[in-house]
Amino acid sequence: MKELAASTISLALLTFALAAQAQSHGDTHGDSQAAGHGTDTHAAASVTHTAAPVQNSTQDSHAAAPTAPAGHGGGHGGPVSDDIIAAQRAALYHSSIGVGFGPQSPRDIDRAFGANARVFATAPHHTRMNLCNIHLHEGAEHRGGDFTLYIGNGDGEGYGTGFAYVGRLTPEELTPYHRPVGATEHGSIEPGDTIEVHFVYTTADVRPGATLGACLDDETGNPQLRVEAQIMVVVNDDSAARFTTLAALSSIDGYAQAPNLPMTMGMPVVYQGSTTGPGYNEIGSPYQVTWSVRPQVMRVSIASLDAWFAGNVFNEDHAHGVRNLVIEPELLSPILR
Repeated sequence: MKELAASTISLALLTFALAAQAQSHGDTHGDSQAAGHGTDTHAAASVTHTAAPVQNSTQDSHAAAPTAPAGHGGGHGGPVSDDIIAAQRAALYHSSIGVGFGPQSPRDIDRAFGANARVFATAPHHTRMNLCNIHLHEGAEHRGGDFTLYIGNGDGEGYGTGFAYVGRLTPEELTPYHRPVGATEHGSIEPGDTIEVHFVYTTADVRPGATLGACLDDETGNPQLRVEAQIMVVVNDDSAARFTTLAALSSIDGYAQAPNLPMTMGMPVVYQGSTTGPGYNEIGSPYQVTWSVRPQVMRVSIASLDAWFAGNVFNEDHAHGVRNLVIEPELLSPILR
């Protein structure tokens, strides 16, 4: 009976998460695409799609920071007002506080504060878990390190927002690509765009696949989830890192892995959070995810990203929307340095 109850609860949570992602045009691959960048939320184990707070809040010291150009996926009719983002943040707060939701994502990785009282075990090292999903968001969902430039409010549904790389790129790196990459009604990826890539892992005995659903199975009612997040800036330079190589898959010691997962982009910030994606802008994500976010930005070739979109086991062909940055202490876990 206990096993049946656990399975029922797990399926109910998955249904809840999928509904939340459908709210964001089905683009929140459970970010982790697992449940549905929410997280972003490609069924990937800890791909989280959580709601983010308004960047112009008095609690948000980024408010006075300059903003990047609106980007290529900014939605129809220009960016929404600060009032819209504030209303989303208020809805998230009132729907999540005091009802048992655990810590949420994304967050500012440079700030260690957090007052959420829910505690769960840190997921194992990614090499002792199965990689279940890879997906990406246009605009970094997290803030910190080399990606602190606020892009803007966007369309209020996760597009044309997030954070951008603060470093400099050469005119050659910014040369327009010969065709649209990952084109949707929200736009396409172009040289100079910042993306956040989520490598989602699970303790369930599964193999890589589409959405957060690939991170769950009937035999494991409550698998642990982990997301290895790498922020990248897209450049028109074939000497830059190749996305097809970074996302290559293999089996190592019986676990599905991405053997070329970036490991040299600074000491990762590890914290307890949730899945992400704009479907969770006004409601809390029920998924518990261990996050590992590296602070440095990697240059990646747009041609290689184009090639990966053309065919991969995750059925990914575009970037997903961004959840608002979560800044309320009651919705964040403390980061232990």
